[in-house]
Amino acid sequence: MTDETPRQPQPGDPGGYPSPWAPTGQPGSSWQSGQQYSPPTAPIGMPPSGVAQPRRGGPVVGAVVLSLIVGLVAGGVGGAVGYELAGTGSQATSALDLPAAGAVPIANLPSGSVEQVAQKVTPSVVQLRVHGSKVAAEGSGIVLSADGLILTNNHVVEPAATGGQVAAVLQDGRSVPVQIVGRAPTFDLAVVRAQGVNGLIPAQLGTSSTVRVGQEVVAVGSPLGLSGTVTSGIISALERPVRAGGEGSGQDTVLDAIQTDAAINPGNSGGPLTDMQGRVIAINSAIASLGSGGGQVGSIGLGFAIPIDQARRIANELVHNGQATQAILGVTVPAGRPEDGAAMVQQVTPGGGAAAAGIQSGDKITKVGDRVIDSGDALVAAVRSHSPGSQVTVTIKGAGGATRQVQATLGSQQVGTR
Repeated sequence: MTDETPRQPQPGDPGGYPSPWAPTGQPGSSWQSGQQYSPPTAPIGMPPSGVAQPRRGGPVVGAVVLSLIVGLVAGGVGGAVGYELAGTGSQATSALDLPAAGAVPIANLPSGSVEQVAQKVTPSVVQLRVHGSKVAAEGSGIVLSADGLILTNNHVVEPAATGGQVAAVLQDGRSVPVQIVGRAPTFDLAVVRAQGVNGLIPAQLGTSSTVRVGQEVVAVGSPLGLSGTVTSGIISALERPVRAGGEGSGQDTVLDAIQTDAAINPGNSGGPLTDMQGRVIAINSAIASLGSGGGQVGSIGLGFAIPIDQARRIANELVHNGQATQAILGVTVPAGRPEDGAAMVQQVTPGGGAAAAGIQSGDKITKVGDRVIDSGDALVAAVRSHSPGSQVTVTIKGAGGATRQVQATLGSQQVGTR
């Protein structure tokens, strides 16, 4: 794990490079204006005005006139008969005559429906508008307390961390100033407080420990500035190692993410992913993109969220200490995609948990507990899913090919800032 690995370039930094992973905070404006016009039209079948028509012979004209008169009379008789029949025909009531059906009372909404979840969760979600010294951004947040504590992503509020303003747009339309309580960039989490408010509705936090692949979920947030947007889907996968800051951000931002196909777009960052009882199970944070350019991205059904069990611990530390802690194994491993089906140990930190467990440079870590490790990022995500001080079983393949297991106690490293 890259406990000491220097931070890699960010997308947009000098020397940075594009990424298939993109945080879902929305920079800049959401809409682009375009000109609309209506093509010119003309009445169909009408000849141009002022053009003389060829004169026809008298008998022919007479026949045509007679034919028209007969046709008009026949049409008139038919119309009169039809009108009379319509006036004295069936008296059946049409749907247009019926009163509009009333809405189903909220108390009677089907249990576990998307509609019921939306009614429960939406009041606990806010839109965040951020104006930094160089960039403006938008995102979402989850209400934690009646007096204004809000959980969101670090990348949403980071532009204002060194000088800027953050505002929360509440469900009743009020816009109130926000103060940053604490940030944990490693976990892409932040806690902020809306100023001068009371009576907000806190979200109900669930647990991510029992989340299952295929489970139905609902996402709520402000994609592209559209506050209160509700989408639904399923849990597609668990334990995905994802870099919240993008492919060029380095292992300091690797998340142990839950994958979902619920539509998540720029502006959804920091909003909740809930179960069908309206309990928050994860924090929407990033999406995958097919594009390789630096332009805006959108949902392709590959969204990633931070498990709530991890977010709850970090948020508690930020609220009480202004900083947070993360677990470390005490090794350096290469970043990037899976290679050799393991995480190759490059360096071991003297006095760390790995050194005490007998892990050596050149060892290949293939498992942490029951979790398969196929890359350096997978090891980072697995270790950070635990709390500092936890004991884990590490499966290692040595340089000679022999496999062994060791018990390691994870160390603690302080992360985050106000």
